[in-house]
Amino acid sequence: MRARPFRVSRRTRRVGIGAAVAVVLAGMNGPAIWGYASAKYHDYKINQPGYKAANGHWKVVDMPREYRINTIHAALLHTGKVLLVAGSGNNAANFDAKSFRSVLWDPEHNTYKNIDTPKDLFCAGHTQLPDGKLLVAGGTQRYEKLEGDVTKAGGLMVVHNEDPDKPMALPAGTRFTGGKSGKTFESNDPLLVPRAKKTQGEGGKVTVTASTARVYVEALGQGPKYETGLTDNYRIEGLKGKDAQNLYGIANKLSFDKKDFQGIKDSFEFDPIAERYVPVDPMREARWYPTLTTLPDGRVLSVSGLDEIGQVVPGKNEIYDPKTKKWSYLPKERFFPTYPALFLTDKGRIFYTGSNAGYGPADKGRVPGLWDLESNAFTEVPGMSDPDTLETSMSVLLPPAQAQRYMVLGGGGVGENKKSTAKTRIVDLHDPRPRFRDGPDLYAKARYPSSVILPDDTVLTTNGSGDYRGRSDSNVLKAELYDPRTNTKRAVADPLVGRNYHSGALLLPDGRVMTFGSDSLFGDRANSKPATFQQQMDLYTPPYLFRDSRPELRDTAPRTVKAGEKTTYDTAHSQAIRKARLIRPGSFTHVTNIEQRSIELELSKTANDITVTLPEDTSLMPPGWYMLHVIDDQGTPSEAVWIKVPRVGDPD
Repeated sequence: MRARPFRVSRRTRRVGIGAAVAVVLAGMNGPAIWGYASAKYHDYKINQPGYKAANGHWKVVDMPREYRINTIHAALLHTGKVLLVAGSGNNAANFDAKSFRSVLWDPEHNTYKNIDTPKDLFCAGHTQLPDGKLLVAGGTQRYEKLEGDVTKAGGLMVVHNEDPDKPMALPAGTRFTGGKSGKTFESNDPLLVPRAKKTQGEGGKVTVTASTARVYVEALGQGPKYETGLTDNYRIEGLKGKDAQNLYGIANKLSFDKKDFQGIKDSFEFDPIAERYVPVDPMREARWYPTLTTLPDGRVLSVSGLDEIGQVVPGKNEIYDPKTKKWSYLPKERFFPTYPALFLTDKGRIFYTGSNAGYGPADKGRVPGLWDLESNAFTEVPGMSDPDTLETSMSVLLPPAQAQRYMVLGGGGVGENKKSTAKTRIVDLHDPRPRFRDGPDLYAKARYPSSVILPDDTVLTTNGSGDYRGRSDSNVLKAELYDPRTNTKRAVADPLVGRNYHSGALLLPDGRVMTFGSDSLFGDRANSKPATFQQQMDLYTPPYLFRDSRPELRDTAPRTVKAGEKTTYDTAHSQAIRKARLIRPGSFTHVTNIEQRSIELELSKTANDITVTLPEDTSLMPPGWYMLHVIDDQGTPSEAVWIKVPRVGDPD
């Protein structure tokens, strides 16, 4: 008897086909399923108590949409609030519309306030003043235009005044007509030309030296026929009599070459109590990308930047006096590239680490050294590794400030160069012969890393990108803590988003760190899509805030304490407290935060209180507001209490 052939039932076939389809679909979607599962596991892992205690934790700040801006600058104020400044936010449409933004953020209550912003403070400089106001100086007069985008011939017009008896004010729209070419150009901005200088020599002979002022001019029409050739003298239209004889312009070739960003002279003090910008005396030089450094007496040094015609200011540096609200030139010149990292040292000199951002020749003003403002002497500090990658590097005065050890982290080549480095370099200025030596490498090659001094004497460094402005999807989502005492580092929780150009970070009074900004050039690895400015702000809670106890100071009302004086606080944690640190609030922009410093305080204690003594050296501790943290035997810092250190000679 012949056996019947085996036949698969319909039900079995349906199940088999379904299983086969499932296998095929699983094969096709395996990476997505695996990615989803991995993301879920990652979220689970980073939220575990043990992980947070070891690595810290990141979270997104819940910011209402109407307050989201392209944050370019951020500064912590003594009210505990943070001033976020965009200006036009690297957006030419905003600039043309005169839409300039600043937002005041209260981290404690997560509240926001729009601040009227009178000028385009995009790419200004800023620093803390002795009375707690924030000095903001410079900004944008005109956006750059690349070669090919320039539609009107233009350039620099140098206006001369031979009249020793009076200055001359020329309004925007003043016209200049060439004697040789007959072509007419128009100024974009108002101009004040000082009176000529008159001197009397031997025998009563009087000599008059013409004064000069510079202004950017453009042709009245578009097209190559308006371009000029060589140097020409220009008659100023609308002037009559002696004014027409005494005032004239001289310009070289006026062309269609690339036009760089141009700066402004405007200066403001932001008042944290009134919460508004107050105009003060403008700088002597227009500056875009300047650095402002506070000096031991509370005055402020302003250095570098692009001027009103888009050239790097040629070494003309100036000082702001907050008592008179006036600027004055330093008697001698010294050139730096834009946004140079200039730190006040404990001997009153200025230390240039070599870090900078943006503009300037590759072979000028880029060597680190100590600058004596009185003599203008500059002593080079050797030993820098990868010296051609200091642009977009980060510099930090390592804690405590008394040690005078500085670290330079990462960086890249000049301009849009693809080169970047993972090097860290450390120098001890108390060494008889200071010299940079390499520290442990960063987590990756990185331009634009952000470093923040923490109250426990460690330094948090986060983010950056391997290429210029995150090009080719090169953002680095890494963070690490560096311990200067052991010269070691360790990885901590990864940041939530990439941050490169126009990003930064600040220590907050509660011991957390806020990060902001990022202005990638492209939005994809192929560099084929434009990027969107990263408006998200994040908060990093360091590992020390996931411990069981935390020291606390009572009677936390702000106090005024002079250099060298003592002050006492009640506390229930006296026996556990091991050290005290006075930390200057940060003011961050373009990989530059020369304000931040952590000063070791002499500490004594009884059963119920602690007493701290401030150092006497005002070059170590320039006047202004500071955060006082005490740190316990577990390395956990208290929340900050605010101390005002007045200028020497100021009343209490």
